[in-house]
Amino acid sequence: MKFGIAIRNMGPQSTAAAIRACALAAEQIGFDALFVSDHLCIPPGQTEGSGGRYLDVLATLAFIAGATQRIRLGISVLVLPYRPAVFTAKLLATIQELSAERMILGVGSGWMREEFDALGVDFKKRGAIATETLRVIRHLFANEAEPYRGELISFPAFVFKPRPKCPPIWIGGNGANAIARVMEFGDGWHPMLRAAELGAAVARVKREAAARGKTALEIVARSGFPIDDTARARERLAQYAHAGVTYVIVDLGRYADCAQFIREAEKFMAEIAPA
Repeated sequence: MKFGIAIRNMGPQSTAAAIRACALAAEQIGFDALFVSDHLCIPPGQTEGSGGRYLDVLATLAFIAGATQRIRLGISVLVLPYRPAVFTAKLLATIQELSAERMILGVGSGWMREEFDALGVDFKKRGAIATETLRVIRHLFANEAEPYRGELISFPAFVFKPRPKCPPIWIGGNGANAIARVMEFGDGWHPMLRAAELGAAVARVKREAAARGKTALEIVARSGFPIDDTARARERLAQYAHAGVTYVIVDLGRYADCAQFIREAEKFMAEIAPA
């Protein structure tokens, strides 16, 4: 099992100094990756915990890439319909190139209708847009200069450089459309399910993936842990392992500052992860 950790790119903890300190600490402590979360237009009624302050995930990862050396740089998750597909692919390729191919691309179709309204994106088409965007990303990372003709997006041939290795793509979501994206595009599945709900779903998805030749599908869980109750935290981790999870993103919630982040991250890796 691998371990990532969520770093707050929102709220008062999202200063440049705090993000840099937490990222460097996560790298030093031994986490495999760090993850940031995507929102662009927080409505006034949804600001609890962030105050409406959200740094863009891709700009934040570019900043972190320059501050770190080893740790992988993940998104949990990028809401694909929020950004134009070709523009998104260019940003991903740029960060992937400049970070020495350390990105992990978790993706989803989104859920906050008010955010779609603010961005002028049709909420009802979010799934179709997400799927088409993934096709564009795969197309551009696979081809240096080839035209694309899709149902929602088309463009003539252009030179797509830099063209590093495509980041591993983790598909977020639990529904049938999300599972279909796992089968078409996914290197991993990032469901939003509790440990007790995961076992049967993981077995079903892995069977379908194996039938399609996907035998190394990463199964990802993002969860908080009762850091001060080691026994209970170990039990939760064991539940994820039993369910077939291969990658856990540790979410420390609304930690007050870098000192709390570092203290709890160190305790997780020293006392909980080894179990």
